Amino acid sequence: MNKQVEANMNVRGRSIGAILLDSGRLSMENAEKILRYQREHKVRFGEAAISLGILTDEDIQFALSDQYDYSYIQGADSRVSKDIIAAFNPFSPVAESMRALRSQLLIRWFSAEDKRFLCVVGDQRGDGRSFLAANLAVVFSQLGEKTLLVDADMRNPQLHALFGIENDKGLSTLLVGRASADEVSNKITGLLGLTVLPAGPIPPNPQELIAKCFGSQLIAWAKQSFDVVIIDTPAAAMYADAQAIASHAGGAVLVAREHVTEVTRLKQLAADISQVGAAVVGSVFNQF
Repeated sequence: MNKQVEANMNVRGRSIGAILLDSGRLSMENAEKILRYQREHKVRFGEAAISLGILTDEDIQFALSDQYDYSYIQGADSRVSKDIIAAFNPFSPVAESMRALRSQLLIRWFSAEDKRFLCVVGDQRGDGRSFLAANLAVVFSQLGEKTLLVDADMRNPQLHALFGIENDKGLSTLLVGRASADEVSNKITGLLGLTVLPAGPIPPNPQELIAKCFGSQLIAWAKQSFDVVIIDTPAAAMYADAQAIASHAGGAVLVAREHVTEVTRLKQLAADISQVGAAVVGSVFNQF
C-alpha cells in the first residue's frame, strides 16, 4: 500500500477507508482518488467519497457501524424479515424511536440489578407486540447488552418467522424438559449479542406450562446468562397467559395501536397486570 495513503487512512485504528477496503466495497485506486479530493477540499473521507460518486450513504453507514461496533444486517440475502427495521436500517426514524424507548426503559426499569425481564403486552392480535418486542431486543443488543428475545406467545407465535429460524423446538419444549436452553437458543447472524428463543410447537396447555415451569425453566437460566430479556406475549383479550408471564417477569410495557386499541381496554389491561404484582413500566402508541 502507498505509505502516504496508509498514514492518512489509519489515524485512529481502523478508519472508514480501511474498513471499506477490507470489505471489498472500495478499491485502492478509488481510495487514493478520495484522499486526494479530501486533501484538496478539506472535507471528511465520507463526504469526499460521496461527492465523487464512488461510495453511497449505505457504504458509509456500514463502515461507521463497524468502526463503532454497532451491528446491523447488510444485504438482501438475510432470512430476517425487513419488519425488523432496527436490524436493517438503524438510522431510520423508526429505529430512532426504538432507541428513545430503550433510553426510557434503561432509566425506569433496567437500571436495577434485579430487573432484567420485561414483557410486551397488548390487548388484541395485530397491535404490534411482536414488532415492538423484536425491534426493542435488537436495539438493546446494539447497545452491547447480552439480550434474549423470548416468544412466549404459544398461541400464535410470530418471532420465528420474523427472524427466519426454525420453530420445531423452543420455549414449549424447554418448559416440558424435552430440550435444553442451548438447544432452543438461536444466535442471529449480523446481530452480535442477540439470542432468540422461539415459541416451539404449540402445546395444548400453554397457560399451565407457564404457571408451573416458566420461572424454574426459563427465568432461572436467563437470569444467569443475559443482561436484558424481552418477552413477547399472546393477545391479553383472548388469553390470560400475558398476566401469568408478567408476574414472572416483574414488569410490562403495554402496546396500543392507533385506531385499533380502545382506551378502556388498555386501562383494564394495566389494572390486570398490576393485580398480579407486576409493574406497568410504560405504554407505547404503535403507528407502524
